[in-house]
Amino acid sequence: MNTLAKLEILADAAKYDASCASSGAAQKNSLGSKGIGSTGGVGICHSYAPDGRCISLLKVLLTNVCVYDCHYCINRRSSNVRRARFTPEEVVELTLSFYKRNYIEGLFLSSGIVRSADYTMEQLVRVAQLLRETHDFRGYIHLKTIPEASPELIEQAGKFADRLSINVELPRQETLAKLAPEKNVGRTRDAMGNINGKITEAKAIRKEKRVRRRSGKKMNEGTFATGQSTQMIIGADGSSDAHFLHRAEDLYGNFKLRRVYYSAFSPIPEPSVILPLKSPPLVREHRLYQADWLLRFYGYQVGELMPDQHPNLDLDIDPKLSWALRNRAEFPIDVNRSPIERLYRIPGLGVRNAKRIVSLRRHHALRLEDLIKLRVNVKKCLPFLICMDHQPARLEWSSEKLRAHFAPPPEQMELSFGPPPKSVISEQSLISDRTTQQEARTGEF
Repeated sequence: MNTLAKLEILADAAKYDASCASSGAAQKNSLGSKGIGSTGGVGICHSYAPDGRCISLLKVLLTNVCVYDCHYCINRRSSNVRRARFTPEEVVELTLSFYKRNYIEGLFLSSGIVRSADYTMEQLVRVAQLLRETHDFRGYIHLKTIPEASPELIEQAGKFADRLSINVELPRQETLAKLAPEKNVGRTRDAMGNINGKITEAKAIRKEKRVRRRSGKKMNEGTFATGQSTQMIIGADGSSDAHFLHRAEDLYGNFKLRRVYYSAFSPIPEPSVILPLKSPPLVREHRLYQADWLLRFYGYQVGELMPDQHPNLDLDIDPKLSWALRNRAEFPIDVNRSPIERLYRIPGLGVRNAKRIVSLRRHHALRLEDLIKLRVNVKKCLPFLICMDHQPARLEWSSEKLRAHFAPPPEQMELSFGPPPKSVISEQSLISDRTTQQEARTGEF
């Protein structure tokens, strides 16, 4: 099989992984050296596929051959797909060729598990090592690491990559054991803990180096990846939004992850019978990203956004507005007197504008005119704030009226009088392996 045919198969197989952002990479360039490539301090510019997936990097699998049999994965052991495999040298050649043609600015490399986790990890590390040491490549490298691999191999990967990531896949161990029996949340957390320790150690060394540089002393560079990320699949099991956000809160708090990505489950050819036939609504993925942003930058807790009686996010309105409507006693908030933490709670008011308001009110009391000049979403904010010339209490709007005002209007359902669509699942694919045969006989799905 030629390189182009391999690239077609393995690039398509990599499209399901969303965790490929490059923000936070250390700034490097090849000026004044024999190397090639650069990583801008603000990250790489991205392009997007028609389905919204990021494809700015050379995003490819080393191989789609895999000894694991994860039900939700198109590359699982029992899947009937075309298989291909790159050598590390072929991936290096592709990366350098694409970079010199200005197609890409970095590499996102993942792989199926071939032979063993350690052997696959060795192949991934070799790609990064060849790029860095042999070709002096200064561009961005993101390696998808394998939690079952030895800590020494993962540490070696961090020395050559700008970012590492380990996919959690599902938030609960019980559903992960059912859909991906070879994977374990505990092992993933242990691997993340080791990576976080190395990242923290490298940051401390770099900080000490800057201090010693001012005093004329020298020391070795602390070289390790600048961050790690993960991805979770939405809609492949029965996990609620609360399960996903509690897991994200755990990962952000304990392992200082740069980002948790949420990817809506996409039905795959010849799926297992224990998987849903339909993907979840994309707006659910969007609401989880909004809630994740509130956890990271606005000071919210999962318990505030997801009370016990509401384990799933409201799909009609954003999580911040939903919280505000459940807690009307907290409003209205005076923008001229309230601390910035309170301003963060006003729907329609972002972190940047909240900081601008705090800075501006030192000089004069704010009016609606000032908020309009700041380009605040005044229409959304008005029921929840007080300023010099605005008092929302006079409007006397209830939470129900406000929700109806901000929610999208109801849509008329369409009736189809045509023939029903044919099922995309053949009878043979439902009984393609012993596991699905047993599940079909017992009815324990």
